[in-house]
Amino acid sequence: MIIKENKNLSRQKRHKRVRAGVFGTPERPRLSVYKSTTHIYAQLIVDTEGKTLASSSSIAKGVDVAGLSKTEAAKAVGISLAARAKEANVASVVFDRGGYLYTGRVKALADGAREGGLEF
Repeated sequence: MIIKENKNLSRQKRHKRVRAGVFGTPERPRLSVYKSTTHIYAQLIVDTEGKTLASSSSIAKGVDVAGLSKTEAAKAVGISLAARAKEANVASVVFDRGGYLYTGRVKALADGAREGGLEF
C-alpha cells in the first residue's frame, strides 16, 4: 500500500521548527506569510504583545492584482505591506516564511517588501 505524504502536515512541522528561532519584538516585528492555492497573505506581528501591526493580502482593499500572475501578485502584496509598515513606523522585520520554501511566491513577497523599504 502506498501512503501519500500529507504536505500541509509536513509544512506545519517545518513552521514549528522555523518559529522556534523567529520572534517578533516591537522594534523588529515578525513578517508572517501564509499562502493558499490562489491567494497570499502577510502580516506584521509583535509576539510579545500578541498584536498585528499591519497586514496585506492579494484580496485586500487597495492591492490591485487583477490580471497579474500569482508571483507578481505576491510582489505587489509585499510592496503594499511595506507601505503599511511605514505608516506603523516599522523599518526592519524578522522574516517568517511559514514553513514554505523560500522560492516562488514567498521569495517574490520578500523581494517586494524589501523593494518597498523594509529591512530583513
